[in-house]
Amino acid sequence: MTKEIRKKIHPINQFVQKLILSVIDFVYIPFKKYIPYQLFRYGCSGGANMVFDWVLYFIFYNFIFCHNVLHIGNIAISAHIASFIFTFPITFLSGFWLGRYISFKESEMRGWSQLVRYLFVVGMCILLNYVCLKFFVEICHFYPTPSKMLTTVITTIFSFLMQKYFTFKA
Repeated sequence: MTKEIRKKIHPINQFVQKLILSVIDFVYIPFKKYIPYQLFRYGCSGGANMVFDWVLYFIFYNFIFCHNVLHIGNIAISAHIASFIFTFPITFLSGFWLGRYISFKESEMRGWSQLVRYLFVVGMCILLNYVCLKFFVEICHFYPTPSKMLTTVITTIFSFLMQKYFTFKA
């Protein structure tokens, strides 16, 4: 990204960051005694990204793939896995931005190092997502959307611990 583009994006980034943090600060007031601020920020930003992921997944599964198998040449991908594959890049970028600028903004690591570590953790989460979706949908015969929700809970716990102590460690 060129310096000129960065100069144009930086004020927008700061505005959005301050807006989100001011909303979180306001909502945090009644929870102040019970939850550490960083965990609350992670919960809010991660929760927002999770709901965003669920909505995207629902749209892809029900309206784009229409519950049908996606055929790419000789490869057949089930609708629930294809939906996961197509929602991933979007929620990857939104999740990294929220982690870097909202949840773990105290981290002094360089952005590139954080991105590489974030990609590694997300890669582990993808594997966990794939295994859980295959298990819940194909073995347990749960509906795909609730299976995705349950899978998200499992991966969120794993992700928080990895993000706090590895990706964005202060």
